[in-house]
Amino acid sequence: MAFQETIEQTVKGLGYALVDIERTGGGLLRVTIDLPYVPGVEQFINAEDCEKVTRQLQFVLEVEGAEYSRLEVSSPGIDRPLKTEQDFERFAGEMIDLTLKAPIGSAAAAGSTVSASRKKFRGTLERAEPQAGAGSSAGWQIVWSEEPAVKPGQKVSKNRIPAPLQALGFTLDEIQQARLAPVVDFKGRRTKLAPVADATASNPADAHPEHSPEIIQKGRLVK
Repeated sequence: MAFQETIEQTVKGLGYALVDIERTGGGLLRVTIDLPYVPGVEQFINAEDCEKVTRQLQFVLEVEGAEYSRLEVSSPGIDRPLKTEQDFERFAGEMIDLTLKAPIGSAAAAGSTVSASRKKFRGTLERAEPQAGAGSSAGWQIVWSEEPAVKPGQKVSKNRIPAPLQALGFTLDEIQQARLAPVVDFKGRRTKLAPVADATASNPADAHPEHSPEIIQKGRLVK
C-alpha cells in the first residue's frame, strides 16, 4: 500500500479527514487533519483529536516500516490548504492565496493592470458562472482589488474613486497551490475558522469582504 494511502486510510478509519501530508527537512512528517465537512455545521479539531491520530499513525507506520524521525499531527490552522472540490465549496466566500502552475499570459487582456507573467493572487474565492458562448461549465474565480489597504486611523476621502475589482477564472488542475489567506483582524479571529490545534499548541484566525468584479477568464477580460 502506498505511503499516502496508508495515512489517509488510517485517518479516515478514525473518523477524520486528511487535509495534507508534508515531509520536511530533518525527517519531520507533518499530517494535517480535520473533521469531515458537514454543510452548515461548525466542527473543530482539538488537541485530543490530534493525540488520538498520532498514536494510531505511530503504530501503523511502524508496522509499515515507514522512515521518519518525528511525527506531527495538527489541525489546518489559518492558512489551510485547499486541494479538493469539496474544499473550495466549503470555503467559498473566504479570502485565499492562489498560485497558478503557469502565468496567466493572454488572460491579462489589453488595458488590464494585471501582468501577463503574474502567477500569485490574493482575493475572495467565488463560484464562477460559465461565460456566454464559452461552452464551459461553471468553475471558480478569485476576486481582488489593487486598492491599497487603509491603515488604522487613516482618513479616506468620500470623493475617492475605488480601484476596480477584477476576477481570474481558474480550474483546479491549473493550481499549483491554494490556501486560506492568513489574515487576522485586531481581535485575532477569523469568523469561520477555529484555532489551530495539535498536541501542545493553538493559533487563531479571521474573515474578509465580498466583491462584484470584472472578470479575467479563458484569455480575456470580461467587463
